[in-house]
Amino acid sequence: MKFQIVSDSSCDLPKERAQELGVDIVPFYVSFEEENYMKEGVDISVEDFYQMMADRAGTFPKTSMPSVQDYVDVFEKYAKDGVPVLCICLNAAFSGSIQSAMNAKNQILEDYPEAQIEVVDSEEVTALQGMFVEEACRLRGAELDMKEAVKLLEEIRPTGRIFFTTNDLDYLQHGGRIGRAAATIGNVLKIKPMIEYVNKELVSAGVSRGRKKSLQSVIDKAKAYIEADHIDLKEYRIGLECGLDKEEFGKFEEQVKAAFRDYEGEIKRFEVFHVGATIGVHTGPYPTGIALLKRCRY
Repeated sequence: MKFQIVSDSSCDLPKERAQELGVDIVPFYVSFEEENYMKEGVDISVEDFYQMMADRAGTFPKTSMPSVQDYVDVFEKYAKDGVPVLCICLNAAFSGSIQSAMNAKNQILEDYPEAQIEVVDSEEVTALQGMFVEEACRLRGAELDMKEAVKLLEEIRPTGRIFFTTNDLDYLQHGGRIGRAAATIGNVLKIKPMIEYVNKELVSAGVSRGRKKSLQSVIDKAKAYIEADHIDLKEYRIGLECGLDKEEFGKFEEQVKAAFRDYEGEIKRFEVFHVGATIGVHTGPYPTGIALLKRCRY
């Protein structure tokens, strides 16, 4: 193995998939009503996290970034064996996770001066970060060394794009994304927000009236972007993002496949990601979307 890959749990890779890829996941923490913080994916699953949100209407969970010690515990076992480590973190604008990783790296280097640890800001969130990590794994599998892999990964960071919607404005209002009055009116009128992740930021992309229309709008916006920017989908990974309602997501997945039928020869597969706690605390339990990230040129 050329190098070990580590990421924080914001990458939203299921435990089984992370193990299959050989990726160490350093978890974020989540808490409800000042209860003890639980490790995401360890003490609480994504499904249970969303179910607790749904069961506790009006309760807004909090997340906390991994600690320096959490990263030290992972880095040290590879430093002892002389294995280089590539650590891929959530967009630095969203969390201090990368700072914890950097501090852990410096701490490890004091005891293991020869250790090779590269900490990279993915500049992505949720499914985009997950696909970014999978690209790192693909490069490692192709026998690239760590520096070569990092150079190629940095090239694809600006290509990440997400189109998504959610079913509840209260979480966006609680997080300061919209005002209380707008949330109240929006909920009465059954208005659903359209949101995009672009240039390392979550931005408003309008509204839709009703959940069904908002889900269709996600598909329409993704297709419009692909067509306007002349995206060659053979060069891209496509991720579908879901929350608690698996039945609704199943129908959405079929809608996406039908809408993208003209691209069947270009799309290898639709990758499915459950949006985790780091974004879920802002969206509520029903985020649904489409993510696009260019593959590394190798």
